[in-house]
Amino acid sequence: MKTKSILITLFIFLVVTTASAKIPVSLIQAQQPSMANMLKKTMPAIVNIRTEGEIPFLNDKFLEKQLQNDAHPRIPKDPHFTGIGSGVIVDAKKGLILTNAHVIDLAKTVVVTLNDGRHFQAKLVGFDNESDIAVIQIDAKNLTAVSLGDSNTIQVGDFVAAIGSPFGLNQSVSSGIVSAIHRGDLGIEGLENFIQTDAPINVGNSGGALVNVQGELVGINTALISNSGGNVGIGFAIPINMAQNVMQQLLKFGQVHRGLMGVLVQTLSPDLASAFGIPSQQGAVVTQVIPYSPAAKAGIKIGDIITKINDNNVQNNSDIHNAVGLLRMGSNVKLEILRDAKTLSIQMSTVNPEDSETSGQQADPYLYGTELQEIHQQDPINGYIQGVKILKIKDYSAAAIAGLRPGDIIISADRTSTTSIPVLLTIAHKNKNGLLLNILRRGGAAFVVIK
Repeated sequence: MKTKSILITLFIFLVVTTASAKIPVSLIQAQQPSMANMLKKTMPAIVNIRTEGEIPFLNDKFLEKQLQNDAHPRIPKDPHFTGIGSGVIVDAKKGLILTNAHVIDLAKTVVVTLNDGRHFQAKLVGFDNESDIAVIQIDAKNLTAVSLGDSNTIQVGDFVAAIGSPFGLNQSVSSGIVSAIHRGDLGIEGLENFIQTDAPINVGNSGGALVNVQGELVGINTALISNSGGNVGIGFAIPINMAQNVMQQLLKFGQVHRGLMGVLVQTLSPDLASAFGIPSQQGAVVTQVIPYSPAAKAGIKIGDIITKINDNNVQNNSDIHNAVGLLRMGSNVKLEILRDAKTLSIQMSTVNPEDSETSGQQADPYLYGTELQEIHQQDPINGYIQGVKILKIKDYSAAAIAGLRPGDIIISADRTSTTSIPVLLTIAHKNKNGLLLNILRRGGAAFVVIK
């Protein structure tokens, strides 16, 4: 009786926990729970990708001579390479396949192998390195496409399956749960909003499918964290909603033309929220506004706290980076910000970064490309020196060519004291023939002329 009661309790526990993780009732009620029926419908949409290409810099004659003496054993001597990866058919009629940009990077030949063993040479439709998404196309009949899910509805604990070609093993399936969502700041991609899963992902799984128990595509498997190169239970997938956004731009334009908003932000921490005197602890604090950018023209100020972008809540700096990174130039942006404990709504449109840079250079030919900061009250030199600090400087800008460096303090411009950034910029705008600066650098002083 005791054993029977334990089994009944265990069965009830399994039913409750699996139901909460969105397992279909049919799967729960089955005598032998299985994803087999779902996978039979889904796996024909997953393909193996093999690439061949050439690494350009290894063809450099100077490098070839350097490699002849085996001084750099870790660098391959043969510029030719082969690679493996996976892909997902998303449009059966057009033969469109989603994969990772790094799978097809530098490839001259891309061969797709279907579930039924057929091989096709694919052509590249477009790719985007920032999001690591690529679209390729094959000319084939009787294809099966996967159903697209909604990655915004994914929750931690949902069951998922990763399908692909790990180590070149076609049609391999692993399963697990969603371990975390909205993973960012990992330094893996330019745009990061990963789904984290413990479903084993290995080399060759890149570009493959992460599907829910309904067989819907919710992510494109992309990366793993591992010291050995093998799976340790931490894999990442690009949410399908993000991948689909990029795919539509690639299909329409061949590439993603991102727009510029013109702000740098950092995540609002509890300490920052306390310092700003606000109850909210979710958002992104504006740390810099790029001069002459849409944000500057719209009136965004340093210290503003962005709480929403295009009606979506902002939890951290990655939300801003990802949202803007998926917008084309000319797209409308609506921000909700907190300033002095008041909520403001600000609208602007993104612009072509190249046009913005040109406009900035024309409007500010001397100091464009320099990140400036006034001496704040907590600075040790406050009260002793008046001037403007250079925090960063863009390579090959007029200021960099003239010899200015990060850390320099500009104390005068055209023999007028520079007590603030507006004063410095006003002086710079008046002079058309060059800008004379007096700077302090590590205890010394010097004059610098920017032309």
